[in-house]
Amino acid sequence: MQLVSGLSDKQLARVRPRLDAFAGEMLEPLIRKDQRRWGGVYLRGLMLDGKRKSIEPMAARLEDGDEQCLQQFVNQSPWRWEPVRERLAVRLSAALEPAAWVIDDTGFPKFGTQSVGVARQYCGALGKVGNCQVGVSISAATVQASCPIDWRLFLPQSWNEDPRRAACKVPEEVTHRPKWQLALDMIDELRSWGLVAPPVLGDAAYGDATELRMGLEARDVRYVLDVKGCTSALPESAVMSAPAYSGRGRPPAPRYQKPFSCLSALAAGAGRNAYREICWRQGTRGELTSRFAAIRVRPANVKLRSAQPDSELPVRWLLVEWPAGKDAPTDFWISDLPADTPIARLVELAKLRWRIEQDYRELKDALGLDHFEGRSWPGWQHHVTLVSVAHGFLTLERLRRPRVRAAA
Repeated sequence: MQLVSGLSDKQLARVRPRLDAFAGEMLEPLIRKDQRRWGGVYLRGLMLDGKRKSIEPMAARLEDGDEQCLQQFVNQSPWRWEPVRERLAVRLSAALEPAAWVIDDTGFPKFGTQSVGVARQYCGALGKVGNCQVGVSISAATVQASCPIDWRLFLPQSWNEDPRRAACKVPEEVTHRPKWQLALDMIDELRSWGLVAPPVLGDAAYGDATELRMGLEARDVRYVLDVKGCTSALPESAVMSAPAYSGRGRPPAPRYQKPFSCLSALAAGAGRNAYREICWRQGTRGELTSRFAAIRVRPANVKLRSAQPDSELPVRWLLVEWPAGKDAPTDFWISDLPADTPIARLVELAKLRWRIEQDYRELKDALGLDHFEGRSWPGWQHHVTLVSVAHGFLTLERLRRPRVRAAA
């Protein structure tokens, strides 16, 4: 069961010995004893019941809370967050044995303009363009549980020369990078920690980024990514052919002949008989099922064609959902899983992203992910790291007693 606003005093006392041991393990890389101590206090503040998880109200709720010390620990103390994330990623990966890594991003609405990375941009939490920060995450996920194991703060391009950089303590080497590149950076970091990448999942904002798919393939990392139906593609049977030679100049090289099709057209062209009912998991109200087809296609984006203009376009899986009662297919995924992958496996992975939506609700509503009121780059990194550690502990508690509320 997910937390609504945190643990009661009684519930926190019940899990306190395990929480202290877990915090000690995760925060061991912090050099100073007082840093480790305040890290533990901050974790308890995040997990304790309360509407706001910013430093002032957390300090007031804790018997050993000290607002000034917590402010200094999170916003000014120079402890490195990467070793803490590495410990969390390794520990949770061993416990979960993730079926996938899920790329996602979330908005942190802001009223002011002085927080690091803040700009007018689309914010999922608001459902519109607004003043916010955007964090990009990778979560280790299974059907039973998941946890964010790495983060990046997205810096809009306007921040490359922004005078607020100095006040926000943004490192000189940190500049704007598109979200798909931040995702690849995190995958590289996770692999440098000794983790083996499972298939990578992401919504269409990532799946439609040809550079991300090419980057994953270059790293030999499999993926099942949402894409839009308008994505350019050819059927598997398409072959390259040379246009008629005019007799003058260099003979034209073989190429795919236009016009190209798109994923939605290929999906509809397969016919309704190509779709079959598949159950991907057991929900609280019974089996979750829909109608799916898996079709072999050649994605034909311009960047793919430009990368290897003289080579055949690679064949990939197109997974399509066409629910009963709908006039046309509704959802599309591209995957480079092997050609003999069962359709049930493709569906299971494609539908696993639901876990992350649940996680973000708990991370925000119960653990205060977007309650941080500091403005600095290190402060944001410290906060999201500690929120992830708190969520990791709750995830382990669920695995320990899966039928009981994590706090019990």
